[in-house]
Amino acid sequence: MDDLRSFERQVAERVGNDHSAGAAVDVTETPPWAHDRRSFMKVATLAAAAVGLGATAAAKMAEAAAAGIKPSVIWLHFQECTGCTESLLRTSHPDIAKLILDLVSLDYHETLMAAAGVQAETALRAAMEKNAGRYICVVEGAIPTKDDGIYCMVGGRTALDIVNEVAGKAGAIVAIGSCASWGGIPSADPNPTGATGAPMVLKGKTVVTLPGCPANPYIFLGTALQFVALGTLPKLDDKGRPTFAYGRTIHEHCPRRAHFDAGRFVQQFGDEGHRQGWCLYKMGCKGPATHASCSTLHFGEVTDSWPIGLGHPCFGCTEQQVGFRVALHDTVPIERPTPPDTYPGIHERQGHVGAVATGLAGLAAGAALGAGYRFAKSLGGEPKAPSPTQVDRRPEGKPKDEGVKP
Repeated sequence: MDDLRSFERQVAERVGNDHSAGAAVDVTETPPWAHDRRSFMKVATLAAAAVGLGATAAAKMAEAAAAGIKPSVIWLHFQECTGCTESLLRTSHPDIAKLILDLVSLDYHETLMAAAGVQAETALRAAMEKNAGRYICVVEGAIPTKDDGIYCMVGGRTALDIVNEVAGKAGAIVAIGSCASWGGIPSADPNPTGATGAPMVLKGKTVVTLPGCPANPYIFLGTALQFVALGTLPKLDDKGRPTFAYGRTIHEHCPRRAHFDAGRFVQQFGDEGHRQGWCLYKMGCKGPATHASCSTLHFGEVTDSWPIGLGHPCFGCTEQQVGFRVALHDTVPIERPTPPDTYPGIHERQGHVGAVATGLAGLAAGAALGAGYRFAKSLGGEPKAPSPTQVDRRPEGKPKDEGVKP
């Protein structure tokens, strides 16, 4: 709540009291940091570094922002708990106020915007018309499709209608969280509303999916800032996920991986292995089947603020076939049960040599030594006398051939 109150105070200071009278907020006004390039470069560099972008990208962000170029963001809410937005509020590199007031122009967000009702709908229309083909459409929450989508309506319109219209005019589409990426909790069996993700509704369009429950806010920042600075989207896998965040499984860079390789597993919550931080695989950890960066990019600016860091198995929330479908404490198959061949395992298998193999090897070695001895002896013997056929048989009086003289 303290973060939210601080954010609200900054918004009030920036826009004054005009919103109370229904006046539109000018998001293109020159921000305070535009007069202090050093301060903004610090913000831009921190933001870029937090998500793996280089100094060049930070400089381009600063140049674009100083020129008044800030991408418009239209953030839609459907079937969700607002957890992804709450997670975004806890960022600090940059914090949420700098992000939505300085780096981007958050033109529509039902949770954070001051406007409501007609004013909110007017702001949505204005942003779409002014920035058609350039704004970022962010979808948070699943989209119900059963019975023509009547199970989620905003302003008298279904989520289906809204997302098709808004995403249809966007420059980039981002589905944040598992609900928006593939359906999440609302799509769990028996899925009474026919809930599904944005990519399934927006077929034929490139949708960047950021699954997670909630999604890590810095993954969204990395995607948005790359679009701002470079005008491109990050490299995506076959599910539309940025490979910089979802390219590896949690099992591959889990801090408890060494215990897995050594066969040290927690057998019961609270036992000695649990207190020692042993592997949680037997307790139902879904890390071997879950592509995410939770173990290297923690939540809420708190070290070890992620399930395994707090002593609980990974739930697999980023995976459609695992999260909310596989029972909490059931184990999942391991695609790579042994360590990669780039380094040895904790316990390498040891072979042995039988008696027959030893005997055969000895015979072969003895034969080789004997042959070598005989060959060496023949080389070291006395030279023999020439045979009769080797005697010089030149005609008498004919001189020897002494070669061609110059």
